[in-house]
Amino acid sequence: MDLVRKLGESAIKALFRLGRMGIFLAKAFAFSVTPPVKLSLLIKQIQFIGFQSISVIFLTGAFTGMVLGYQGFNTLSRFGSDAFLGPMVGLSLIKEMGPVISALMVTGRAGSSITAEIGIMRISEQIDALELMGLNPYRYLIVPRLLAAIVCLPLLTAIFDVIGIFGGYLIGVKMLGLSSGVYFGEMVSYVEMGDILEGLIKSLNFGVIIAWVCCFKGFHTGFYTGFGAEGVSKATTQAVVLSSVLILVWDYFLTSTRIFL
Repeated sequence: MDLVRKLGESAIKALFRLGRMGIFLAKAFAFSVTPPVKLSLLIKQIQFIGFQSISVIFLTGAFTGMVLGYQGFNTLSRFGSDAFLGPMVGLSLIKEMGPVISALMVTGRAGSSITAEIGIMRISEQIDALELMGLNPYRYLIVPRLLAAIVCLPLLTAIFDVIGIFGGYLIGVKMLGLSSGVYFGEMVSYVEMGDILEGLIKSLNFGVIIAWVCCFKGFHTGFYTGFGAEGVSKATTQAVVLSSVLILVWDYFLTSTRIFL
């Protein structure tokens, strides 16, 4: 009976946390669509999440495209289909690798910082001070980061896709001798607007996941992880891991349900 009691207790705690996370996200969206929106804080977060992530996105996109170019050319040439290198690189990046890798990079670079910053504010009682002054901590801490992530992730994904496609072009055309006309011509023939929209919609979803999980973990530092530096480090680790896992899981459901067709 002790085992059953412990399993039941763990299940109830897990459901309770899921409920709190759902309420947290609902409140964040509710305050996002009701004025006033702190425009200066929003711009600051766009600069932090978006602009400061461009270098990471540029590097990962370039080398991901080059790896796809090498591997794709070697594989397709075995079947005499190396002319389809362009569509393979384009579709792989636009529909799948671009949104997912961009989200994972932003999670590691910006998501961890978001959790740590809000977590430190929680354990140093700065959030409590905001509430005592009659200020809504959601408007000042959560909403700007949520909106910034929603705005920045599709843009970063688009940059990743473009850089990755030109990385594949550099390998396939400049190094392996494929015709540039064939590379881009076949891509135009096979890549459709629906494929581009699929990647952008995925990136929007991933932006919500990153902001939601990282802000929640930081906002509730101390409730689940303990106070002090150790609690902040645990919350940051949990936020990065949970965000990464949810991105991959949600990517599977978005793809398997075929809602973009």
